[in-house]
Order: sequence, then C-alpha cells, then structure tokens
Amino acid sequence: MAQLKARLKAAILISGRGSNMQALIEACAQPGYPAEIVLVLANRADAAGIEFARRAGIATKIIPHKDFPDRESFEKALDQAIRDAGAELVCNAGFMRLFTPWFVRVWHNRQINIHPSLLPAFPGLHTHERAIEAGVRFTGCTVHFVREIMDSGPIIAQAAVPVLPGDDADILAARVLAAEHRLYPLALRLVAEGRAHVDGERVEFTAPVGTADAAILNPTN
Repeated sequence: MAQLKARLKAAILISGRGSNMQALIEACAQPGYPAEIVLVLANRADAAGIEFARRAGIATKIIPHKDFPDRESFEKALDQAIRDAGAELVCNAGFMRLFTPWFVRVWHNRQINIHPSLLPAFPGLHTHERAIEAGVRFTGCTVHFVREIMDSGPIIAQAAVPVLPGDDADILAARVLAAEHRLYPLALRLVAEGRAHVDGERVEFTAPVGTADAAILNPTN
C-alpha cells in the first residue's frame, strides 16, 4: 500500500478578524486537503480571529508586539512560537506588521502573503480607492512569497474581479475579499502539494492548474 504523504504544517499570522484565516481553516478541514493549520498567532489580544481558531480546535497564541523593545526581538518570539508548533510554512492573513530582513530571510520561500490587488499594481494600503481613482477595469488579489520589499516576491496565484460603474471602495473591497477567500486556499494547496515552487524569483509549476482551479482565477467571477 502506498504511504500517504504527510500534510504540510502551516501557521497563520493575523492581527484582526482573520477572514482569510477562516477560509484557510475551512479548506484544511476538507478531506484530502494537503495542508493543516497547527497554529494561529496574533499580535493583538483583541484579534477576533483567535476565537474562531479556538472554536475550530486549533492552537492559538497571542504575542503583543508592544511587549518588545524592537521589531527583531518581537519577531524572534514569533519565530520560536512557529517553530515550537512544528510549522513548515507561514501564512500571513491580515497581519499588520512589516517584517525585518532577518525574519524574511529565516522564512525565505516558506512565508506567503495575500494582497488585495493584482500585484505589482497598487502595493501597500488603500488599494481599492487607488484602483477606482486610476480607472482600471479589473483589480483583484495576489498570493505571493514574501520578500524584504513590501508586497513583492514571486507570485503564486492571482484572481481578477471587475471594477464596475458605481463602485466605491467598500463595494469593491467586498468583491475582492470574496475572491481572496477562494484564492488563498488554492495557493496554499499548490504550495503544499509541491506543484508551485520558486525558481529564481518566479514561481514555476510542476503540473498545470486544473479546470476547477482555473475557474477560481476567472476574471468574470
């Protein structure tokens, strides 16, 4: 009998409600999904996503960044907690802290992030307002490996959504968020299955994205 491949162990970092965290937890609960969440870690005690993770039976930890004298000492505490949980991959899901080069190097090609735009367009904050102001017809979301420059790094997957007449930032944000909740579990699965890997500073795939997965990336959705 063929031995089943062990599921990839992932830790999720959050700062708030953790809606993308919820999407990942729900995906990992499905039979056959190739990853499992071993830790949800927040830098804020009032992060609402912590309670959801606890109800899902996932280990949680709160490490307030304000308890540390500098960013690197905070990140060393994060790193230790992630390693203690046995995590092999870090998933940022609304974690509102910039990482030092030290942390990025330690988790090089083992840390992924989701951003609410079609990178490299509109990195940083206020993406939806900027997309509307720029007059683009499509925007969306991107999952990428983390690099020292914010919202850069090899792109794993993107999903596009239309910018419609009459959209304001809140309406557009809700449409993009719905796409995020589909895209992030797909990207994590591609990484966990070993189908997406970094070659230089690009993500290459060992097998094509299937029809069902391609539907997630359809800009008409």
